[in-house]
Amino acid sequence: MIYTVTFNPSLDYIVSIDHFQMGVTNRTCTEQILPGGKGINVSTVLSNLNIENTALGFTAGFTGKEIEKRVQEMGIQHDFILIPDGLSRINIKMKDFDGTEINGMGPVVAPEAVDQLMQKLSRLKEGDILVLAGSIPESMSDSIYRDIMASLQQKGILFVVDATKKLLLNVLEYHPFLIKPNNHELGEIFQNELHTHEEVIPYAKKLQEMGARNVLVSMAGHGAVLVSENGDTFTLPAPRGTLINAVGAGDSMVAGFIAGWVEQHDYEHAFRMGVAAGSASAFSELLATKEEIMQIYQSLD
Repeated sequence: MIYTVTFNPSLDYIVSIDHFQMGVTNRTCTEQILPGGKGINVSTVLSNLNIENTALGFTAGFTGKEIEKRVQEMGIQHDFILIPDGLSRINIKMKDFDGTEINGMGPVVAPEAVDQLMQKLSRLKEGDILVLAGSIPESMSDSIYRDIMASLQQKGILFVVDATKKLLLNVLEYHPFLIKPNNHELGEIFQNELHTHEEVIPYAKKLQEMGARNVLVSMAGHGAVLVSENGDTFTLPAPRGTLINAVGAGDSMVAGFIAGWVEQHDYEHAFRMGVAAGSASAFSELLATKEEIMQIYQSLD
């Protein structure tokens, strides 16, 4: 079984605004409300690819109930922990300004709720895949990813980590199966600017030397790089298409890679599925369907 954990899920309010101006009342011309958070996005695309999985995480208040309702309606299995106080966050994402977002804080996650999550995770078995993705509420220790992996390291679980800075770096000693920084995050770790495949590869290998088994680097319009544990390096340019919605593209890449690995246990196939899924979501209003992903997969050089 594949499990995803979203520590700070959200309702994503995605809007378009014609001729946005500061200091005046602006009105939306399109809007969507979707359950958000990196783990939930991974679960969504896995489900679209007919890969069984369960979404875990914390929800709170009426927004949390709406997240659970919408996840349920999408056919995704979930086992969220309801926090008695506070509200799950609402994130505002402006489609007309790529990367422009206003993200909420999320609820305070008490130690008792963290203990509940650890109890659920303790039931995972050998061969299960656990995806730890995204930010954490300010109330949680930034060692939470590391703590989870330390507690489960002897169980034969494959860990997938999509996080930044310390959340990522302090798990490397537990040899995650896959990590997925983007080129900017990778450059930030090593205090360098990385724009090309050739520039990315040596730094991806450094993360591998620090403990990661496989390093998948997303590079938006420049494609992607995979440095695999068997010594192979794969690169692909970005597939051709029109960028419609970049929200969730990186999460889709993670989901596509996992789906490809589960299908064939072949890193090249997993990499191509990851690139296809990430691009298909970027070219779609919503997270990519299986048909959209396979169409791009078949077009890859």
